[in-house]
Amino acid sequence: MSRRKFGLVEVGPPGDPPCPGESIVSFKPLDVAGELPPTEGGVVEPDLQALERFAEAFRSVKSELAKVIVGQDEVIEQLLVAMFAGGHVLLVGVPGLAKTLLIRTLADCLGLSFNRVQFTPDLMPADITGTEVIQEDRSTGLRQFKFLPGPVFAQVVLADEINRTPPKTQAALLEAMQERQVTVGGVRHKLPAPFFVLATQNPIEQEGTYPLPEAQLDRFMFNVFVDYPAEDEEFAIVRQTTGTRTAEVSRVLNEADISELQAFVRNVPVADHVIRYAMQFARLTRKGEPRAPEFVTRYVSWGAGPRASQYLILGAKARAVLNGRPYASTEDVRAVAAPVLRHRIMTNFNAEAEGLSPDDIVRKLAELIPQDAKRLSETPPAAELFRA
Repeated sequence: MSRRKFGLVEVGPPGDPPCPGESIVSFKPLDVAGELPPTEGGVVEPDLQALERFAEAFRSVKSELAKVIVGQDEVIEQLLVAMFAGGHVLLVGVPGLAKTLLIRTLADCLGLSFNRVQFTPDLMPADITGTEVIQEDRSTGLRQFKFLPGPVFAQVVLADEINRTPPKTQAALLEAMQERQVTVGGVRHKLPAPFFVLATQNPIEQEGTYPLPEAQLDRFMFNVFVDYPAEDEEFAIVRQTTGTRTAEVSRVLNEADISELQAFVRNVPVADHVIRYAMQFARLTRKGEPRAPEFVTRYVSWGAGPRASQYLILGAKARAVLNGRPYASTEDVRAVAAPVLRHRIMTNFNAEAEGLSPDDIVRKLAELIPQDAKRLSETPPAAELFRA
């Protein structure tokens, strides 16, 4: 797919030949005010028509989901941001909050194939990825192995109660989530594109469960917390689901649209100071960082890695597009900071004793990290940077 399809004006010195079959497109950083600066030989100009089309699609998806799902606007936005950024999502919430229904309905709205895997203690890796069986050719009598795809071969895979199955089966998802392929019998099998793993987890029942290891948690772009509905929302849920009416959703997008949107998100420009702002969220969660604030040193045992910075920027880009803006801002980074970081910050006993969660750490960092481009470009000592 040529990047010229998105209506980006070619920039650079006049006369530079493009590569065969592709336009040369480069993005200049935004200025402090958040506007696109002019460049010699052209102007960076995202296709506003495509931008508005994707923003309208986002509004249509929310409207269709509202026919089935009451409330949960923030959860829906975070799901779409992660999916359009090409990431996977872990949804954490108590039973009965329509997590499974939300994911299945979202797959219908996006026109994607959907499979659900109910994770249990006796589930084996082959039950997810697929297995090889011996098949005999009746005409020749030859026997050969044939691969039977498992439920992971869908564009949206719901891993329901992922912490109910042993680590061996949990690890079967690692290659699929990261490489978009599975290997069975030494043969690689590509998964359909686009591909998303949306896993659910119950936070209140820990008996007989297998907590996800940090290596697998890091594969999830977002950790989304699904909370109880408000009183008015619960009233609407009860009235809507106890009658005979069955709501049906319409397909808003298809797989080609989603692939195009994912490419569009990657091409959204982002200023250097926004990247530095995102990096501070990740770097200041590490105890060994010289500028880490005192509360991180006291309450955090393990901080976020570079993948957190990458996901903060990708999430900010996707959020900007869904809200009809042609650039990512520090506000977009702040909006996705909690779902990106809450499963990458490991708090210690001191935090548990004082009732502090990773969300509290993220909120404190958001209050302390300056959004001003000039201050972010400097590297003052911690005492000056986080001066009250």
